[in-house]
Amino acid sequence: MGKNLVEKILAKHLVSGTLRAGEEIGISIDQTLTQDATGTMAYLQFESMNVARVKTELSVSYVDHNTIQIGFENADDHLYLQSVAQKYGIVFSRAGNGICHQVHLERFGKPGKTMIGSDSHTPTCGALAMIAIGAGGLDVALAMAGKPFYLICPTVIKINLTGKLKPWVSAKDVILKVLELFTTKGNVNTVFEYGGKGVESLTVPERATIANMGAECGVTTSVFPSDAETRRFLQAQGRVADWTELLPDPDAVYDRTEEIDLAALEPLAAAPHSPDRIVTVASLAGTPVQQVLVGSCTNSSVRDIRTVAAIIKGRRIDPEVSFGVAPGSRQVLAMASADGSLTDLIDAGARILESACGFCIGNSM
Repeated sequence: MGKNLVEKILAKHLVSGTLRAGEEIGISIDQTLTQDATGTMAYLQFESMNVARVKTELSVSYVDHNTIQIGFENADDHLYLQSVAQKYGIVFSRAGNGICHQVHLERFGKPGKTMIGSDSHTPTCGALAMIAIGAGGLDVALAMAGKPFYLICPTVIKINLTGKLKPWVSAKDVILKVLELFTTKGNVNTVFEYGGKGVESLTVPERATIANMGAECGVTTSVFPSDAETRRFLQAQGRVADWTELLPDPDAVYDRTEEIDLAALEPLAAAPHSPDRIVTVASLAGTPVQQVLVGSCTNSSVRDIRTVAAIIKGRRIDPEVSFGVAPGSRQVLAMASADGSLTDLIDAGARILESACGFCIGNSM
């Protein structure tokens, strides 16, 4: 009996338990991720363990949430995070470098690796065929100390993608369709594994959008295969040496399979007040809008920014609308600047916000 992608990665990292859905297992963790809203406590917990250096292959501390300085508290936290990173061998990403999930995708994600992060959208790196799981700060601290991460062995649902997206339909519409099918409830201890010919037409940033919002379904994580498109992305990032092909066996077995025809999708939106309240964009025509924010760890790649810039080019936003754009990383900001997209957005009246998680967490917007 062949193995699916989730089984292959978990089996390679299994340190305790049996790979049987519903049973507790322990896995070794290759990478960890923290952000500044959760990292301070995680590193205080790690320091209390009296470990000289982190024992993971890679641990990264990002400053991308509490970047607004209205008092000394955030600044003090950031100084602490920088000093603890220097002391224990942690990579430190300072404010302005970008949103942790976007930057990790660009700089550090590797096919076949395991990662836990003290942020719910850590599964973004499932786009690179990683088992990437959002966890508590103490779990991350223990992983940095070399301890296993314990979880319930998940049920694996294959989401089989066929066809190709039509014009004006995006990866966000794919995950909104998934939310329509699965809702936000009843998916605990489950992993979505994406496969099928339709996957081949999706870029890594598009896959990242889909993997990222699996968190809204409540699944443990979401995983894509590592294929030629993955290699192309890593090569463009100057990291082709990090690529390895990772595919499910042809006779892999899944607990359930769900089919989605990409060609049949239309533009969708999540209406207030739940991400699974899915409606068509067409049905929202004429709805008054007061604020438009482009970015977040779900939709802040250069493709997202360029798409919005192309739509808005030569136009001016309505004076009643507040329009903010937050590129996902310094790299995305530089690329949008180089190709003129940033100028088009500025000319249209956009507010260019920091490459950070600010408005997504309600920080200042």
